[in-house]
Amino acid sequence: MTDTLLLDQPLPGVHVITFNRPQAHNALDVATMQAFAAQISACATKADLRALILTGAGTAAFCSGADLVDMSTRPTADDALAMITLMGDALRALERLPIPVIAAVNGYALGGGSEIALACDLRVVDETARFGFVQIKRGVVPGWGGGQRLLRLVGYPRALEWLVRGQALKAPELLAAGLANRVAPAGQALSAALDLAGEIAAQDADAVRALKTLLQAGLNQPYETALMTERSLFPPLWEGETQVRTLQAFLNKRI
Repeated sequence: MTDTLLLDQPLPGVHVITFNRPQAHNALDVATMQAFAAQISACATKADLRALILTGAGTAAFCSGADLVDMSTRPTADDALAMITLMGDALRALERLPIPVIAAVNGYALGGGSEIALACDLRVVDETARFGFVQIKRGVVPGWGGGQRLLRLVGYPRALEWLVRGQALKAPELLAAGLANRVAPAGQALSAALDLAGEIAAQDADAVRALKTLLQAGLNQPYETALMTERSLFPPLWEGETQVRTLQAFLNKRI
């Protein structure tokens, strides 16, 4: 980890990655992007990890995307391709993690910050949150996969309107559109996300991972194939410790 990217474990099985550049609204320079990609790769190997939270330091911003000061030293199309490949691959790895990933968003998530939030499975925002799909105001488009994720989450008409207008969405709009799961009081997104992560961590770990797998199958596989994926996940869990224990407890109550 680096000073600009912090890792904490506030609950058993729950890790928190914090973008720690509050003086720059938690914008990411390339060094921080590289550290982020490395940390997501490391998370994929942690067998005891039950949930991961991404958040930003302070209450003003979750992340404001790429650091434009740093990006100004990388002016070529090749520079741009290297940067978006780095972050695009990191966010693809993030959504492929077998455990739920929660974005805890206080304040602004602009440009690439909104793309990071959309790559998470769940989003907890505070009442001051703003998701800004503002790339068009600089004459560019999402480069980290945010356009495709927005399309799949809200549908073509709304996605196109928000992207071409460079629109910033407030917390009630995010909740109504299904882009936020919960709205917390100002500055309390991380606390609310930890509550949600604690609920997840208390469940059977294998069942949680299976649930993410079957829903991801529904998004990425043909319907019939996804049905078979879901069916394949059930039998191993049936003979698992949690199911056996809870079934026996049920039967003991009937004796």
